[in-house]
Amino acid sequence: MSKKPIKHQADPDTTGHSWDGIEEFNNPLPRWWLWTFYLTIVWGIIYTILYPAWPLVNSATKGLWGENNRTAVAAEIQRFDDANAPVEAKLVAADLNAIGADPELSNYTRNAGGAIFRTWCAQCHGSGAAGATGYPNLLDNDWLWGGTIEDIHTTISHGIRNTTDADARYSEMPRFGADGLLEPEQIDQVVQYVLSISGQEHDAALAAEGATVFADNCAACHAEDGTGDRLQGAPNLADAIWLYGGDQAAITETVTNARFGVMPAWSGRLSEADIRAVASWVHSQGGGE
Repeated sequence: MSKKPIKHQADPDTTGHSWDGIEEFNNPLPRWWLWTFYLTIVWGIIYTILYPAWPLVNSATKGLWGENNRTAVAAEIQRFDDANAPVEAKLVAADLNAIGADPELSNYTRNAGGAIFRTWCAQCHGSGAAGATGYPNLLDNDWLWGGTIEDIHTTISHGIRNTTDADARYSEMPRFGADGLLEPEQIDQVVQYVLSISGQEHDAALAAEGATVFADNCAACHAEDGTGDRLQGAPNLADAIWLYGGDQAAITETVTNARFGVMPAWSGRLSEADIRAVASWVHSQGGGE
């Protein structure tokens, strides 16, 4: 069924390949395209000679010009570190409470502290520091461990409930349900009591029974009126501000299995100047005391 293609007098030569009777014209590439292609080859050869290019076992070819992006970035970082060294030394030497009153330090911590927060802290506390379930909101005035700039500095430096810093803030809530410390009906009662002191809908009869359960088991940390104790990191249960949720199901889960949030210590990762800068930034966001 195949037929030999008809070749017209004006047609160029073909490549010699034929498929199902179809042949490809052997049209030459445009001269400008060829010269551009040749120039890219020449440029590639020159580039690999002058710049780092070919990977070796443990390194790469250095290139005649010795260019190194890592070295260039390190030099640029060092240039900024040297420029900021005087103000960072002043920041480290300053009293924490005096930072906000010093225009130079205040301006520096507003910029540097914000950058540090967005780099290291935003993953948990959010880019705007408003927090999330299980991660505190740093914009309000509800603090587990205190909201003065000294408190914030300590929390950032040593973290909370971690095992890497001996000075980490530490407290642990008993698992009243999981460990059998309270009976299920007692948990229901104390949950209703917590709902009542936080101004939420509750069962009055169960809440009355729960007041005794709370006094016997919870008041030692959360205080008799449920307003908490910052020395222990025990939250205020009467202000309707909740870290893990404040509805009946969330409170029942908390009483039954407890919560155990962990924050890393940053003293080994950030410099003292960086910690002071981010502490000052957090303190200035509206919730600092």
